[in-house]
Order: sequence, then structure tokens, then C-alpha cells
Amino acid sequence: MATTAQWVAGARPRTLPAAIAPVLIGTAAALRVEEAALLPAVLALLVALSLQVGVNYANDYSDGIRGTDEVRAGPVRLVGQGLAAPSAVKRAAFAAFGAAGVLGLVLVVLSHAWLMLPLGALAVVAAWRYTGGDNPYGYRGQGEVYVFVFFGLVATLGTEYTQAGAVSWFGLVGAVGVGAVASAILVANNLRDIPTDTEHGKRTLAVRMGDTRTRGLYVGLLAVSVVALLLLAPWDPWVLLGLLALPLAARGARVVRAGTVGPRLIPVLASTGLYEVAYAVLVLVGVALAGALV
Repeated sequence: MATTAQWVAGARPRTLPAAIAPVLIGTAAALRVEEAALLPAVLALLVALSLQVGVNYANDYSDGIRGTDEVRAGPVRLVGQGLAAPSAVKRAAFAAFGAAGVLGLVLVVLSHAWLMLPLGALAVVAAWRYTGGDNPYGYRGQGEVYVFVFFGLVATLGTEYTQAGAVSWFGLVGAVGVGAVASAILVANNLRDIPTDTEHGKRTLAVRMGDTRTRGLYVGLLAVSVVALLLLAPWDPWVLLGLLALPLAARGARVVRAGTVGPRLIPVLASTGLYEVAYAVLVLVGVALAGALV
């Protein structure tokens, strides 16, 4: 029987910044047009967090029953380590997805953003199909695409849309920035797992690209987030406050470029996640300052 601490660890808290950051950027985009609203922002955040936790438990379940998680260098695997029954982890995943669905419905009703209903349903299906089902796309090297689309574009622009009733180029560029960092978190995770994923036939993008090119991809994704800030600056120069988060990105990049392997890559997940949140917070603060100084 898994302890409470093990269930929390199984939810993989280091990945939660990928859910928080796009909501902050989407709110910043809405704030630029003076349409930011607290309640929709909070609901969007709860939806994103519920989806992220659901994805993590679903991955634990699906990888665990396939035997992919029997030997891992990463965080707790509830099924793979025999800490919890597969059925219990599956129920936890669907409970999180259910919470996301209910909260998302409330958000849609309050904001009249009906377009988000099919997009939300698609997000849940995509979350399950990442490692679940007969032909999971996470085993075919497409996980980073999912993360970029749903924890970059959809989460950011959906947040903006539910507050402002429209999306903007500012929101789109910001979505690309946070989506790139969210994808970098997964790249670092899969870089660490190349040996075990190769052994179990899990053909992640890292396995397909190989060690050296995967390290280059990680650094390149962080660079995309910086370029996004530079592209946002003509709208609001204060968003360049986001550059203050670069030391966190540099910390992870140094470890990855040094050729570090195995468990020593785990801190990269934390530093990249912290970078993503700091990046988003600073962009939001920059937009708020720009509005206050007008």
C-alpha cells in the first residue's frame, strides 16, 4: 500500500510548472488588453494542474503494466515499483481527468468559451493516449509535440480566450515560449531514460535522436524561449524581465551539455521547471508594470 508521500511523489511535482506557466502567460496576454479576470485564471490553473497530474498517473499506470518502469533512475513509480495496485493508479488518473473536466466545464460556462469544450476533451484523450492504449504516441517519439501543443498553445491561448474572448499574437508568441520550455522538461526526462527506454522498446524522441542530438534539442528549446521574449518586447519591453530567469535555464543547460547521465540528470527537471515558472511570472509582472506606467 503506497503512502501519502509516495502518491504525491507519483504525481511528479517537478512537472507541475508545465501546467502553471502557460496560465500565467495567457493571463498576461489578457491583461494587456485589460481583460484579465481572477476567477477564470484560477479555474484555468486548476484545470491545467488536474490534467498534468492525470497525465502523470496515467503514464505511471501504462508504463507500469508494460514493464517499462521496472528499472528507472527517476522519481517514484507506483506501479513499476509495486507500491500501488495498477487499478488504483488508473482510478487516480481518471479522477484527475474527471476533476479537470468538471472544472473546465465550469470555466466554459462562466466565460462562454464554448470552443474550449472539444479542445478540453481532446486534451484528455491525448493525455491518456500518450502511453496508454494499443499504439501510444509517446512510444513513437511524439510526446514532445503533445506537450508543446497542449501545455503550450492550448493552455496559454485557452487561458487568454476564456478571459479576453479572443487570442492575440502576443499570446501566441508567449505560448511558443512556454511550450518550448515544457517540451524541454520532457526532453530532459527522456534523455535520462534512454538506456531503459531502449531496452523496453519505448522509442521516445530521445531514443530516436540519440544522446548527442537530444542534448542539443534541449538547449535549442531553451533558446526558443529566449527568442520568444525578444519577439514580445516590441509590444511590451517590460517582458524582458523574463531574462532574469536565465540563470535557472543556464544551470540545466550546463548539466546537459556536460554529458551528465542517469540520476544526475534529475536536478535538470527541477531547474527547468523553476525556469519556466519564473519566466512566466516575470512576463506577467512585466505586463502589469507596463500597464501601471502608462
